[in-house]
Amino acid sequence: MHIDILSVIPELLESPLNHSIMKRAKEKGLLSVEVHQLRKWAINEYGQVDDYQYGGGAGMVMMCEPLEKAIKELSQAGAYDEIIYMTPDGERFTQKHANRLSLYDRLLIICGHYKGIDQRIRDNYVTLELSIGDFVLSGGEIPAAMVVDAIGRLIPGVLNDETSALFDSFQDGLLAPPVYTRPADYNGWKVPDILLSGDLKKVDEWRYEQSLQRTQEKRPDLLDHAE
Repeated sequence: MHIDILSVIPELLESPLNHSIMKRAKEKGLLSVEVHQLRKWAINEYGQVDDYQYGGGAGMVMMCEPLEKAIKELSQAGAYDEIIYMTPDGERFTQKHANRLSLYDRLLIICGHYKGIDQRIRDNYVTLELSIGDFVLSGGEIPAAMVVDAIGRLIPGVLNDETSALFDSFQDGLLAPPVYTRPADYNGWKVPDILLSGDLKKVDEWRYEQSLQRTQEKRPDLLDHAE
């Protein structure tokens, strides 16, 4: 999979995309991520990519011309399966989005900044608008990094144990069950006996029951959509 990201502050993405699982994915050749400085396509020698908004009001708007030039040039390497814009008024990003997007070959993510991007780019180029929550950040770089991480770890071969992603929270609409590791008894705090029993069928049943219980307690809204 290849992902291009357009940003006016690409430095914000350097660390999240070059460590841990994302680093492993790139080293294995399973995922390539290229962050592009939008000012490369600026309208003038001063690197301008934004301007005042029509109708007045505070805040600058990212212009059509730099964005369109960037999209057209980057598309020459191959058509994108989705052109994604990170914005507070987009669809709430979920595990289902991550699952679907992980199956694609080429994605482009546009990181908004200032007051956002000119609506005409959204109308004519963007195919998917995503939000990570009901709050506003300084730009779309951190949300973009989160989306790339969520997608990248699902690519077969990225995780050492490929089945581990299948049991993450939200994969089946439920929160993950509690987990434990050695020692079995720490300060008198004991691991549930069922996990030490060796009976995998009963362990699976216990984990499912715990997932249901945890979801009911912490996120009952998810049960309406659980599979």
